[in-house]
Amino acid sequence: MNTDSVVVVGAGLAGLVAARHLAQAGASVTVYEQRAEVGGRVRTRQQDGFIIDRGFQVLFTSYPAVTRELDLDALSLRRFTPGAVIARPGSRSVLSDPLRDPRAAVSSVRTDEVTQTDKIRTLLLRQHVGTRTEREIFDSPDQSIRSYLREWGFSDDYLDHFIAPFYGGITLDRSLSTSKRVFEYTFKSLSTGDIALPADGMQAVPQQLAMHARDAGANIVCEEGVTDIIDHTDSVTIETETTTVDADAVVIATDPADARRLSGVESIPTDTRGCVTQYYGLPIADAPKTRKKIILNAANSAPNTVVPLSNVASEYAPDNQALLNATFLSSAAFERDSDTLAEQTRSALSSWYPDRDFDSLKPIVTDRIEFAQFDQPPGVHDTLPQTRAPGGRTYLAGDYTAWSGIQGAMRSGREAAIAINADWRVVGFGSNIRKLSTPCGPLGFVSSSSLLPDRLVSSESISYISRYNHHILDR
Repeated sequence: MNTDSVVVVGAGLAGLVAARHLAQAGASVTVYEQRAEVGGRVRTRQQDGFIIDRGFQVLFTSYPAVTRELDLDALSLRRFTPGAVIARPGSRSVLSDPLRDPRAAVSSVRTDEVTQTDKIRTLLLRQHVGTRTEREIFDSPDQSIRSYLREWGFSDDYLDHFIAPFYGGITLDRSLSTSKRVFEYTFKSLSTGDIALPADGMQAVPQQLAMHARDAGANIVCEEGVTDIIDHTDSVTIETETTTVDADAVVIATDPADARRLSGVESIPTDTRGCVTQYYGLPIADAPKTRKKIILNAANSAPNTVVPLSNVASEYAPDNQALLNATFLSSAAFERDSDTLAEQTRSALSSWYPDRDFDSLKPIVTDRIEFAQFDQPPGVHDTLPQTRAPGGRTYLAGDYTAWSGIQGAMRSGREAAIAINADWRVVGFGSNIRKLSTPCGPLGFVSSSSLLPDRLVSSESISYISRYNHHILDR
């Protein structure tokens, strides 16, 4: 067995970030991924000259983990303009951030979908969340998004016509029953950064993370799933589909269901939110013009949103063609065939743009995604497992240790790496790993309370760990 060897199970965002930081610290790292390529839930394919992401996915450029782990310039990001088009039969209006999208200021002021009072409250809410850190938001008392915004005094029309479809696209929950913590943090991020797409599709994100991990020395083995993990307290044995590997530690960075199976940690959430997404091609002359904004369906969730992807990233469609995406949130959508879903989208677009003809809109791909993210009702984040929850030499990395999303996933990978680093330095196993650090300071947050009772917790270890506690979530 290699000294200071770590196996990472899963090459999604969390696993790739963990692998990179562990390899940079001097560990011998091998990543096993069941699929033929890296990315986990973040995947892209090419079809008929179109770039098709698995479901509608975007990158929030202001997420701290995104700016820390990725070279954004190398991704050639194509950015949405702030705000959205609110659509209903016979009516369209624009609601945008006048501070960040001056061109839409006049139309935003004139829209009657949202009252002037709601617009003022939106600016006040932006100031409120802008002063709070991720840690402060997720440590705060919780309630649903709907009850939280009602306490702020927002009207039901504002909630139903704008927040419900917009946050239905983020949380996959148009009822707004999701934790207000998710709303606050994503609203803060939207106020300070952009929504963007890599020119080559969303899978460019994990592909870059994989490149960073390999450059640091990690070995990534695809098409090799892990079937079992045996923790011996002083080492671990990992059984894959074809071999058995011994290591000093293992990071489980799979989807929640497999993570629960492999770790035995019952607090890993497995209740899911899903959606049906459909991609369409049509002649570019027939595509709706939205100035790179998402279209929100103010009337119902069929579809919840329509996104002019190639208007934002021209690389997503071949010449003279446009690519649209529609997302359906109802459970009934999973039972409808592709032609029926396409007709619903065609009908909605025709009602929003009565002067245009959408007969040319043709479905390309339909994705029925049962697990897009884990369900996040109020209070769920207080029950999520910590990185060290399995005990022994087994660690967790996945958004289910933080909150569902790219920020949570990437942050959890870094936290797993720093937890292993801290344990190897102060608890006494491993010999070659170096302190994980950057010129800006420590790489992760380590909670001394998450050390299990059977670990050696000395005054030195508590002192060492406490130096990290105020860094990771506030950066």
